[in-house]
Amino acid sequence: MGKVTGFMEYERLEEGYKPVPERLKNYKEFVIGLDDQAASTQAARCMDCGTPFCNNGCPVNNIIPDFNDLVYQGDWKEAIDVLHSTNNFPEFTGRICPAPCEAACTLNVNDSAVGIKSIEHAIIDRAWESGWVKAQPAQIRTGKKVAVVGSGPAGMAAAQQLARAGHDVTLFEKNDRVGGLLRYGIPDFKMEKTHIDRRVEQLKAEGVTIRTSVLVGELPKSSKVTNWAKETISPAQLQAEFDAVLLTGGAEQSRDLPVPGRDLDGVYFAMEFLPQQNKVNAGDKLKNQLRADGKHVIVIGGGDTGSDCVGTSNRHGAVSVTQFEVMPQPPAEENRPLTWPYWPMKLRTSSSHDEGCVREFAISTKEFIGEKGKLTGLKTVHIELKDGKMVEVPGTEKTYKADLVLLAMGFVNPVATVLDAFGVDKDARGNARASTDFTGGYATNVAKVFAAGDMRRGQSLVVWAIREGRQAARSVDEFLMGFSDLPR
Repeated sequence: MGKVTGFMEYERLEEGYKPVPERLKNYKEFVIGLDDQAASTQAARCMDCGTPFCNNGCPVNNIIPDFNDLVYQGDWKEAIDVLHSTNNFPEFTGRICPAPCEAACTLNVNDSAVGIKSIEHAIIDRAWESGWVKAQPAQIRTGKKVAVVGSGPAGMAAAQQLARAGHDVTLFEKNDRVGGLLRYGIPDFKMEKTHIDRRVEQLKAEGVTIRTSVLVGELPKSSKVTNWAKETISPAQLQAEFDAVLLTGGAEQSRDLPVPGRDLDGVYFAMEFLPQQNKVNAGDKLKNQLRADGKHVIVIGGGDTGSDCVGTSNRHGAVSVTQFEVMPQPPAEENRPLTWPYWPMKLRTSSSHDEGCVREFAISTKEFIGEKGKLTGLKTVHIELKDGKMVEVPGTEKTYKADLVLLAMGFVNPVATVLDAFGVDKDARGNARASTDFTGGYATNVAKVFAAGDMRRGQSLVVWAIREGRQAARSVDEFLMGFSDLPR
């Protein structure tokens, strides 16, 4: 370890933010990363624990103490090699991962955790600036063909691993650009899409064929999932043409709120709202874009997607933004002896909340109200947990003015038609049924068809998608070749 007493000498240093008035004027990233010296100092806080819980707290099992020590020593080139050995896209996770590794950090028992995410961010940005991120095409081709359906982080990671193993990989995406929910679900101010574009060029240089605007199966006419596919291909075609098929689509079926007035003009899913702004940012022209300009906006759902709606609405110029969360307000600080090293329940305030937002907890929407088919407000009531059930609190009914309501209550499962078209068995939540056993892992009940990421585990984190894509790639490689040198 670089500095034995570093964790006692240095305080945690957070990444900086550009001022709110400045960042609200555009959709650019506004996080100010650590410079080399600050990153080195933060890395010195790592205790190099005998049992580094951060490794297991990280879904991709990043070798965190090692790259921390390398950053402290100033060996940035070796640091990115260590980071890339477990994570194909650290520029994604270094920006939008909630950092479960930091919750598991040993220092977090009674002090501030090591700033692992900020160090990861610094390493990959330094690597790109220095030209260290290069294509790694396979030297030997296997002649095996693999179709990867869905180009989010799981699909991209799987495609890259399989291409590096020497297979001929085709990556299919129903939208007009690669990235899945990473591109059309994450606002640009959290992660600019140039980061995806650079990786797409790397994938192409490694031999991956990319086909966008291609829908595998059929999207039901009733679906509200945003889709720009221009071509349809059947599962039978893929199964005939390819030696293996890996399904890595996202969990795009939004959780609905079936209360009176749901059909009023002005009530939309978050995923009807967020992708449109990302397309406009990319230079596309949209008619009748959903916007929050001059409106009273209510976001229903207290998670990351809701926070993204808050930030986007503020950049549009909303008059007011209010965010509802059905659960009670969590404590400002977690009970560390009870929760460490696991992900704690505590109040989290995002950068979007800091830009202007009223947050309401333990609140439930009873009805949307409107005039002449247009939303004008909604009726709510506060709720509490009693005898194991959520019940209404008498006398807490209230009517809120609202011109735009965005439903951001999470996603229930992937669009079922893809799985149905392949005949893949589903679990109780509507996800693809596929185990993660080392032998035959990620395989579905359909011959040579595998599933990973949100398609298999349901709505989850980008870092979990990368993990599943990498592991599924190993299983596919082993299925095709009888063995695999790819990491688990």
